Amino acid sequence: MASSCCKRPSIIAIFAVLLLLAAASPVLSASAANSSTLRSGEELLKYRRRIRAHIKRLNKPSLKTIKSPDGDFIDCVPSHLQPAFDHPKLIGQKPLDPPERPKGSIQTAAVNDTFQAWMLTGESCPEGTVPIRRTTEEDILRATSILKFGRKPAARVRRDSRSSGHEHAVGYVTGDQYYGAKASLNVWAPRVTSPSEFSLSQIWVISGSFGHDLNTIEAGWQISPQLYGDTNPRFFTYWTTDAYRETGCYNLLCSGFVQTNNKIAIGAAISPKSTYNDGQFDISLLVWKLQKVNQNW
Repeated sequence: MASSCCKRPSIIAIFAVLLLLAAASPVLSASAANSSTLRSGEELLKYRRRIRAHIKRLNKPSLKTIKSPDGDFIDCVPSHLQPAFDHPKLIGQKPLDPPERPKGSIQTAAVNDTFQAWMLTGESCPEGTVPIRRTTEEDILRATSILKFGRKPAARVRRDSRSSGHEHAVGYVTGDQYYGAKASLNVWAPRVTSPSEFSLSQIWVISGSFGHDLNTIEAGWQISPQLYGDTNPRFFTYWTTDAYRETGCYNLLCSGFVQTNNKIAIGAAISPKSTYNDGQFDISLLVWKLQKVNQNW
């Protein structure tokens, strides 16, 4: 997957509230209440330990850390230590060189030096590393569970716009064999009204029957307060091989997606954004299948 951007004009501790309710009758003793409180406290500590263990798996040792103006920390992680290589089939391997673009594909623009907010610092990740947005305890605590963190809920997926509770517009093509797709997406910052709400624009390459065999590769920008803790538009990727049931995740929050670019942090905020009746900003995305190498996308 390659990414580029262009712009016009050039602008640059978890809180647990334990409520001990007094009963109308003195049957509930103080010792029973204290025991209940103790169990809750122990469960909380166990959950916090599980969160820290999960964070340790995700946040790999880095050669350099960059503090982004939006509050993110971007870790420059050696390419062979990124989360993808925790996968049993990839342990001990190293990433290949960035693949050549498909024949006939024209790279219209290079990655802009300020494509993402963290680049405004003027810092960059050295060769041989990949920039990874650091996961925090707060990120995981916003999810309904550790298991569901960074994942879409399993649901029946439709390619049209008639899904209940999910308002969207789509354009799609079917009926042939396709080995890639490209899209340019205008970047905006639409307002979302609740932490669980999200908004996105993406390219979606799929195979399967929209049943349990659905495979997808997705990339674009999204606003998701629950996932990121703010309302900034952020560059994202997603993949699944079983209709979001057991496999796949956003960005690099699980093993599977191998990053080769040292200039783009997946999950980091995009800057600048389009403004109504003023400057416009877009990102161009290209997804293609490697026919001669390893059949990867």
